[in-house]
Amino acid sequence: MDETTSLTYLDNYATSQGPDFEDDHSHVLYTSVFLPIFYTAVFLIGVVGNLILIGALHFKRGSQRLIDIFIINLAVSDFIFLVTLPLWVDKEASLGLWRTGSFLCKGSSYIISVNMHSSVFFLTCMSAERYLAIMCPSASRKFRRKDCTYGVCVSVWFISCLLGLPTLLSRDLTMIEDKPYCAEEPATLSKHAWALVSLIFTFFVPLLSILTCYCSIARKLCTYYQQSGKHNKKLQKSIKIIFIVVAAFVSSWLPFNIFKVLSIISGLQEEPFFSSAMLQVGMDISGPLAFSNSCINPFIYYFFDGYIRRAIICCLCPCLKNSNLGSSTETSDSHLSKIFTNFIHGEDFSRRRRRSVSL
Repeated sequence: MDETTSLTYLDNYATSQGPDFEDDHSHVLYTSVFLPIFYTAVFLIGVVGNLILIGALHFKRGSQRLIDIFIINLAVSDFIFLVTLPLWVDKEASLGLWRTGSFLCKGSSYIISVNMHSSVFFLTCMSAERYLAIMCPSASRKFRRKDCTYGVCVSVWFISCLLGLPTLLSRDLTMIEDKPYCAEEPATLSKHAWALVSLIFTFFVPLLSILTCYCSIARKLCTYYQQSGKHNKKLQKSIKIIFIVVAAFVSSWLPFNIFKVLSIISGLQEEPFFSSAMLQVGMDISGPLAFSNSCINPFIYYFFDGYIRRAIICCLCPCLKNSNLGSSTETSDSHLSKIFTNFIHGEDFSRRRRRSVSL
């Protein structure tokens, strides 16, 4: 069967499997039973969750946080991807046969590729915005404006659409033993090399940026705790949110992209060091994790971001007033910004005082 790994349509570089792969009973059971059920659940939960998140933030009364613009765009990206999942449910249930035509084969593969890139880029933008908002609110004020944020979002969509073009051009409906498969043309060495470079700059570099931003925030929080001797509950909650968001992102995408790197490296070698069976198992396990990321984000925001939780509750139950949900309108970011601004000013004052004493 053509590329029967659970996420081969995201992996533009994995090797194709032949129709004889269907003889593996356990693999057939996994792809034709478990994956359709799992992807159906992801589709239903993700579509509802992301629609509610988009509506709650878009129609929320009052001022809108800059980070909410990135969250809305990320939810839109996930929603567009989730709409294509029924096509792949049908593909897995029919043992890899693509029964919906060439246009949807190319189009859905392109949408998934665009989603993969835009998700990483929007998460990177969110981490950078949070870093600027918390660590240097005064200096970043001229950059942290709505017009700049919208400009960044448009740029992310444009770049993601460009990066998805190789998938659009290489995917097509292929007949194997008179059976239709949504397959990819064999990759040359130059394409494998380009895929490796592209993956490094479109996933691992953004991942490093995300981790750097959040680790810097966490380190500053720890410094604040040590020097002030205070253990503020909002600060503790902010640390928790930071690590949950990062952990969810890493656990969803890192395993899949590691196996993608291994697949590319194997394609560059005359005698692959990694067996196709090992890569197959790795993709089967890591693929559903990457898919699930598109449906878990709304739940993360709901349970760990009070601002978004209040917006969602007000969207679902308009009769409830904000007073019933807590009167505080201050977000974790704004709270942290105020504390760190005072904390940094205090550090600067202490340094200047020590210098004047030494002189």
